[in-house]
Order: sequence, then C-alpha cells, then structure tokens
Amino acid sequence: MTDIRKRRSCGTGAHGPRIYDWARVEVRPWHRPDRRHWVIARRSVARPQEISYYIAHCPTGTTLDDLIRIAGSRWAIEECFQSTKQECGLDDYQVRRYPGWHRHMTLAMAAHTCLSVLRARELDAGKAETDPPSSSTSASPRYDG
Repeated sequence: MTDIRKRRSCGTGAHGPRIYDWARVEVRPWHRPDRRHWVIARRSVARPQEISYYIAHCPTGTTLDDLIRIAGSRWAIEECFQSTKQECGLDDYQVRRYPGWHRHMTLAMAAHTCLSVLRARELDAGKAETDPPSSSTSASPRYDG
C-alpha cells in the first residue's frame, strides 16, 4: 500500500510551520498482522531535490499524519539537546570512561529539566521573560585597570 503524497506541517519552527511533502510505502506487509513497516519520504517544498527518508515500525492503523507528527518531534528533541548544551554543559565532558560520562549526562539532563520546570512556573506566574537571556552577566565587578 502506498499513501499518496500529502503536504503537511510537521510542527512549528523558528520561522513558522515546517511544511513538507510526505509519502509512505509499506514494506514487509506479510511480517506481522498487528504491526506495519513503512518507508516514509519527506521532500522539501522549497528545495524539492532534498528528500529525507524514515523507517517506521508501528501498530496497524497508524496514519501518515501520526507518522508526520512523530517525525516532526525530532526538532523539539534537537532543540532540547542544544538548550541543555548551552545552559547545563551537556557537551563539556571529555569522555574517559562510561560511568563518568553517564553521570555527567544524567546530571546535565536533570539540571535542564529542573530549569525548564522553574522557567515554566515563572511564565505561568507572569514573572519571567519569554526568552532566556542570551548571555549571563557576572555579579562581580569588572576590573577596568
């Protein structure tokens, strides 16, 4: 089964909706009756020569719109990692051994979660800025010397 191409947004980005042409083709339809394997194609509207592919293994009945929404979630995840790198030092660890790396990653992600919850509470209370500051200023006086 092939879904005809659909033009859909897979979420909102910094410059508005991320609109692409999407299509899917079922592969291995005989594998399991309760699961489906799909190859999903995403083509840029602005640059039609750019095509990205995804492989999906999902329950029977999953629609192309569901798969588009799920594929679009990757940008939110990337933005979360970028924010964690900038605010919590996610990328500052020089990997030596797995236990140390795992502790650093866990602590950075927990710190980012805490900051996100605190920021959301402040926004709900109307006390916070909508955008985090672009750079932090030190409370200590500068030497003008």
